[in-house]
Amino acid sequence: VQLQASGGGLVQAGGSLRLSCAASGRTFSSYAMGWFRQAPGKEREFVVFIRLSNGYTYYADSVKGRFTISRDNDKNTVYLQMNSLKAEDTAIYYCAATSNPYLSITTDEYQYWGQGTLVTVSS
Repeated sequence: VQLQASGGGLVQAGGSLRLSCAASGRTFSSYAMGWFRQAPGKEREFVVFIRLSNGYTYYADSVKGRFTISRDNDKNTVYLQMNSLKAEDTAIYYCAATSNPYLSITTDEYQYWGQGTLVTVSS
């Protein structure tokens, strides 16, 4: 599986961005996907999980109610709609895929990673 993340950019606090993660492969729906982010000087942290087969989602508390993940299995693409952005959301955002059938929120549970897309929120 190859992943390509896009959609990052510079936005003012309170604004919105939509990230996309396009995946290669014909078994897209058999995987689960996650978004992680890494701010300068910090460890990579979990943002959101989605199971592609049934749409089950799980969000980190820090983004719950502001971020929404969705998927289009026909396009092999996952989207992350980010609203009400804050300065502390500034980070490189990575999409990742896992073949694990269960909820996965740590980096070592994911086998495939995209290259990352930078989100900068100015205050």
